[in-house]
Amino acid sequence: MKYPNLSLPFLLKSYRKLNFLSALLLFGFYTQAQNISEFQKGFQLNIQPTSSTIVLDGILDESVWKTATLAQDFTKKYPNNIGAPKQQTEVLMTFDDKNIYFAFKVYAKEEQIIKSLKRDVGYEGSDGVAVILDPLGQKTNGFIFVLTSKNVQSEDQLSTNTEDKLSYSWDTKWNSATKMYTGYWIGEIAIPLKSLRYNDKQNFWGINFLRADLQSNEYSCWTKVPPIFKSYDLGYMGILNWPSAPPKSSVNKILLPYITGNSTTDDENKKTLKSNGNIGFDAKMALSSALNLDVTVNPDFSQVEVDQLVTNLTRFSIFLPEKRTFFLENGDLFSNLGNYFVSPFYSRTIGLDKNGNTIPILLGARISGNINSSTRIGMMDIQTGAKGSYSPENFSAFTIQKRFWQRSLLKTYFLDRENFISAADVKKNPMDQYGRNAGMTLTFANTEGTKEAEISYHQSIKPNINNKDAFFEANFSRTINNWRLFGQMGNVGKNYYTDMGYVQRIDNYDALRDTTIRVGYKDVYASISKKIFLKTGKIGRMEFSFEEFLVLNADNTFSENQNAFKINTEYRNSSGLKLTFSNSNLNLLYPTKPGNGIPLPSGTYKYNQFNLMYYSDMRKLFSWNSMLTLGEYYNGSITGIGASIIWRNQPHLTLSLNAEVDKIQLPKVYGNNNLILIAPKLEYNFNTKLFWTTFIQFNTQQNNFNINSRLQYRYKPMSDFFLVYTDNYFTDPVIKNKNRALIFKFNYWFNL
Repeated sequence: MKYPNLSLPFLLKSYRKLNFLSALLLFGFYTQAQNISEFQKGFQLNIQPTSSTIVLDGILDESVWKTATLAQDFTKKYPNNIGAPKQQTEVLMTFDDKNIYFAFKVYAKEEQIIKSLKRDVGYEGSDGVAVILDPLGQKTNGFIFVLTSKNVQSEDQLSTNTEDKLSYSWDTKWNSATKMYTGYWIGEIAIPLKSLRYNDKQNFWGINFLRADLQSNEYSCWTKVPPIFKSYDLGYMGILNWPSAPPKSSVNKILLPYITGNSTTDDENKKTLKSNGNIGFDAKMALSSALNLDVTVNPDFSQVEVDQLVTNLTRFSIFLPEKRTFFLENGDLFSNLGNYFVSPFYSRTIGLDKNGNTIPILLGARISGNINSSTRIGMMDIQTGAKGSYSPENFSAFTIQKRFWQRSLLKTYFLDRENFISAADVKKNPMDQYGRNAGMTLTFANTEGTKEAEISYHQSIKPNINNKDAFFEANFSRTINNWRLFGQMGNVGKNYYTDMGYVQRIDNYDALRDTTIRVGYKDVYASISKKIFLKTGKIGRMEFSFEEFLVLNADNTFSENQNAFKINTEYRNSSGLKLTFSNSNLNLLYPTKPGNGIPLPSGTYKYNQFNLMYYSDMRKLFSWNSMLTLGEYYNGSITGIGASIIWRNQPHLTLSLNAEVDKIQLPKVYGNNNLILIAPKLEYNFNTKLFWTTFIQFNTQQNNFNINSRLQYRYKPMSDFFLVYTDNYFTDPVIKNKNRALIFKFNYWFNL
């Protein structure tokens, strides 16, 4: 079949509403960012080379360490920035023609806290340190390398869009060693220069260091990072001065082939035992000092950990995080194009049909990185294969993001899904033929990050649709003396489609007619919060906040509003208490069925709820948290109880149990409902190379009982053998097997 018309007039018509923002894009390209800020001038280090061989053993007996550049006098970042850290950290650094070296002397009085020996667990919950590098020195993108006191490594890429929680999805080879001493421990790190993309004609990098001190429940940084920013924020890096331009490095080329085999049964679809195998590979290559190419051929994600299920008490589908590595690396370029409720790009739609069944991915390619000092690009193309009656599809995405001034950003993108369906199917279902999205977001922020305003426009392009097909949003935030004000407004047309994305509220299920109806809406959100940092006492800090959320239908009639008052208390021993009081007022448009009787009719519902959550000192070998929900629910009531317990035999064994029971009681004709979720997990780390994880989930809401057990052996750096067993059962009316599988996967990391 032929592709839909992609002629210039067609594209110009599709972009008719983007002219104003296009002008802003041109403005952004000609606006240059300052290279070295006044802040950075106060934090500078001069690195010197070494000609001697450095042995990574946790013993600083090489002569170079006696004269190497020293970074010290870390400043406290968490739980507040009052005073100096209880335990200080010192860092030495040097380099040769292949590596840049760091030696940490980490003062510690007690036994270290280590939650896991598994790679890529990060520093949260473990005593460790981190090196943060911005080799281009432009505060646009960088790298973080984390090392715990038990020599557990993690690494990730950073950008101005990096979310609060790092995914550690980016992988590269680097070397390290640790050694314990009385009163301190030593951590040595060697990072190959070819693993870092940099300009070998530029003689300064951005740099910072992070210390996670779980003994004191403190996090500290070398530079002074304000409390409102993440510890690894690229805007508050220091400067690493090279004596001349850094050494040239070879182009980093990586090949990661794999082979898999599996045996499966599918009782749900009456399919008997079947065995087969597969092969494929991933490849990575640096195209320039700041631009990278990633290719995947016949990718396999069988080793990816299963989703952690949650109980959903809303009328809409929930957002589950992406876990497939290919989509996570540099994923911020695409995942941050919208907001939490409306995302034009949601990678979990790729490789699935409309019913959520897996579709094979044949080939994928991605180019991402910087094309100049302040401009990032991302280009992605994914081709899926046919499965049964489902046709092959092609997914392509392009984004260009320009930073100007210090923290302001302009993002523009174009997304395209093409379905290779037959001409007859096109005539029958023209909407299935393709789906495209384009948009721009302009963010203005001051250097300190205390003022921010954003405006965005998003256009969807579908066959035979030319109205109510856009999404508009604007927001602002202001931080003053630990007060934060935030406001947001948006407008989503009912014909705004995101074939590669996610829109939470637009699809409304009518439980009486068993159909889904699209309804456009407008929303307004506002919040005000205050953080209080306490110098003495058991409480470290408190936060009070009030939130208001209002939704209107497309014709400006009332749909829903919710307001909530929250109190968050964090104690110095890492325990905490959260209280939430909420009030909801809902004009239900279509019948819904939260109980086991007849559906609730459309109409007005008002209800109040109270939620209490407590979590204990998570540093202890035995820790726990609990949750209680009480209140009204539509025209009935809800009682929810949840708990989680964790026991660690540090650092090898971790046993955890999550459980939640929600009891919904409605007037008799609408019925009741008891939702049960039980999820125990066992993780045993034999050492830093061999790991075994078993995850069990019993969820009555999903009518599923799942067992997933995974053995991982990292026989060489970045090279793994996986053995995975998975088993699924129905929970209602009786426990009955759906399917099961036994899978192995073997891959090997080649540096070419």
